[in-house]
Amino acid sequence: MKRLSFAAVVLFFLFANAVNLSAAARTWEIDTPHSNFYFTVDHVFSKVRGQFNNFSGEVKFDPGNLADSRFFFEIKIDSIDTNIAKRDKHLLSADFFDAGKFPVMTFESVKITNAGNNLYEVAGKFTIKGESHDLVLPLTLAGVKAHPAMEGKNVAGFNGTVTIDRLAHKVGDGKFHKMGLVGKDVEILVTLEVLSDK
Repeated sequence: MKRLSFAAVVLFFLFANAVNLSAAARTWEIDTPHSNFYFTVDHVFSKVRGQFNNFSGEVKFDPGNLADSRFFFEIKIDSIDTNIAKRDKHLLSADFFDAGKFPVMTFESVKITNAGNNLYEVAGKFTIKGESHDLVLPLTLAGVKAHPAMEGKNVAGFNGTVTIDRLAHKVGDGKFHKMGLVGKDVEILVTLEVLSDK
């Protein structure tokens, strides 16, 4: 009887571990040519738009296993691109990003919540200029399907916007905002295509 009980316990744990392994969230590779982090900020009456051309990250995502899902992004500040070299140089200076001292900014999720209608609220830590801040990034799952141009690959898409106060994150000291020159609120558009083997 004892042998049967021991065998049953062993089988139970083997089965439980197998279930946990099979339920692990899928790892996706960011398709960087078809992904980006765009931003928009007011300049007097107009809106200036830009992007970051050098970034990397890790995506683990399964809508059925959000506890094991994860988003991590690292963005190189010196890859900022607003289509005006003089302006980009100013943004890299101590007046704004101070890229010489703080070359990267990162976002790492800590919890992902299904908000319904394919919307996922990704709560995490946004680190910029050496300080971490709580941030919720809302991402809408645009879809998952076999990639139409890459045999053997699945592709998934995510899109989301969030607005942050750059002054609260010390991107600038407020002098240009007080002048009525540069706005303090920055709208960020995250758009991702991610790839995984079928």
